[in-house]
Amino acid sequence: MKPLFGIGIVVLVLGIVTFFVPIPRSEHHGVSAGDFHVGVTTEQSERVPLAVSLVLVVVGAGITISARGKN
Repeated sequence: MKPLFGIGIVVLVLGIVTFFVPIPRSEHHGVSAGDFHVGVTTEQSERVPLAVSLVLVVVGAGITISARGKN
């Protein structure tokens, strides 16, 4: 398998996965005053924007097709 074909497959699969799997993100908010500390950690799961997922799929397919055509 050629390296460019492999990269195309990886980008294509990554684009497909981003349609379904949310990316977790956590933030820590707190206040410190001397030895006293109060804080809260919030966690959210956000999906990649649809446009980014579509671009990854199209680019991955394009790389795969162009690498396959160069025998």
